[in-house]
Amino acid sequence: MQLFSRPGVHIVLSAALLAALSTSPSAQRSSAAIPADPDEKAIVHVLNRLGFGPVPGQVDRVRELGLEAYIDQQLTPARIPDAAMTDRLAEFKTLHLTTRELAEDYYLPAMAQRRAAQRANTDAMAKGAGGTDTMTNGEKPKRMDPSAAMQGERAVMSELTQQKLLRAAYSERQLDEVMVDFWFNHFNVFAGKGQTRIYVPEYERDTIRPHALGTFRDLLGAVAQSPAMLFYLDNWQSTAPEGADTSADPSADPSMDAQRRRRGQLQRPGQPQRPGQLQRPGQPQRPALKTRRRGINENYARELMELHTLGVGGGYSQKDVQEIARAFTGWTINVPRQGGEFRFDPRMHDNGEKTVLGVTIPRGGGQKDGERVLDILAKHPSTATFIATKLARRFVADEPPKALVDRAAARFRETNGNIREVVRAIITSPEFFGPAAYRAKVKTPLEFVASAVRASGVDVRNSQPLIQAMREMGMPLYMCQPPTGYADKAEAWVNTGALLSRMNFAVMLSSAGGLQRGGPGRGRGLAPGQNPA
Repeated sequence: MQLFSRPGVHIVLSAALLAALSTSPSAQRSSAAIPADPDEKAIVHVLNRLGFGPVPGQVDRVRELGLEAYIDQQLTPARIPDAAMTDRLAEFKTLHLTTRELAEDYYLPAMAQRRAAQRANTDAMAKGAGGTDTMTNGEKPKRMDPSAAMQGERAVMSELTQQKLLRAAYSERQLDEVMVDFWFNHFNVFAGKGQTRIYVPEYERDTIRPHALGTFRDLLGAVAQSPAMLFYLDNWQSTAPEGADTSADPSADPSMDAQRRRRGQLQRPGQPQRPGQLQRPGQPQRPALKTRRRGINENYARELMELHTLGVGGGYSQKDVQEIARAFTGWTINVPRQGGEFRFDPRMHDNGEKTVLGVTIPRGGGQKDGERVLDILAKHPSTATFIATKLARRFVADEPPKALVDRAAARFRETNGNIREVVRAIITSPEFFGPAAYRAKVKTPLEFVASAVRASGVDVRNSQPLIQAMREMGMPLYMCQPPTGYADKAEAWVNTGALLSRMNFAVMLSSAGGLQRGGPGRGRGLAPGQNPA
């Protein structure tokens, strides 16, 4: 087992000529960098960087296929058969549920059970302090364990963490799994923050995964409308301040009133107003609405520029943060605490004119204000450089060569943010295959554990020791609190404690306690629903 990914060189092949005839000059130059007759070191380098390392016998299979053919294959994951992975995940019953179904089946019952436990414990304490009621028929009043109500929630997170590790260890679509992990970390949300945990399974499955090798603008838009991100960065509560232009968006759906009435947020004719209700358009403003109005929240606007697009020093100001925050007022969640979906609420939106990075957004745009902001940011030169730098850091080196970043950024601009083509430019570059890239990256705990499983040929039937090992190495899955995500440089993962945890994991894996040997693609994996230790 190794702490460092193994670099090397790659191979060219027959399909290269055909590909060269239909690609740009920059793509042709990159293709020429792939070694035509790769040695084992080169192949292992590719398997480590484009995936989570080789499995027994894979080096020979890739050599026979051809390195360029393997790279092309990984760049089009939908064409790669992965039935064994599908079978392995089939018994994880929560993975395919919608957020509403998860809320109804797991989270809402858990909340009700916790409240019941709290009430029962409060009653028990009150009886215990009441003297004569302390005993009933000689028995002490029963207390309930609130943690018992969390079993369902734990099962959901357990299956989610297991599937991530199992996909990394056993999926044939290795580059796809690398990119899903990369983008989840780039657009990080913390599953431990309130209701965010309800939305994380759907966030990875339906927001990140479908766009992992698609276009950056589509991915950016999907994230912006994701309830997980809206909840995590509090934009779901961001409301135009008092006195702002909140004239209704002409494209707003008039059926929204009926939806609100069904949820009890609108007053029925003749019904006394309840606190927190929204009034019909045209009605005089009620005090209840004033108390409900929270004002603009700048969290998402700031992270959208600093972490998602332009990067630190990307050329924006605090004024741009404020204007973007105005543009995203009203981007909220339908019944947020019950697993609802994205909804634009025109009554919460600041409909006035805005200026973002020197571009004027006319008043009256409604939801289109936010979409216009995403267009501006996705096409900004700083975004191309920032994304190219992060991708080059992931695949090549912690401090990637400037020439490589410049070419990748140019490819980003040429293709309107086509992620697949930017990745192709990086992983077929001379820098990727150069000696400086070999063993230049330290594996994250997920990469380290998954690559060890793959190299050892272990068929994991109990993944909890592996997930616990990742926690001890400093990487509990889906539990990174800051929006920066986990570090993508070596210094975060190379310290005495982390290295000791890696050695302990190596000992545990070699003893195979609770694990069954077999090989990738064989066996059923861990029985779903098992709770984390």
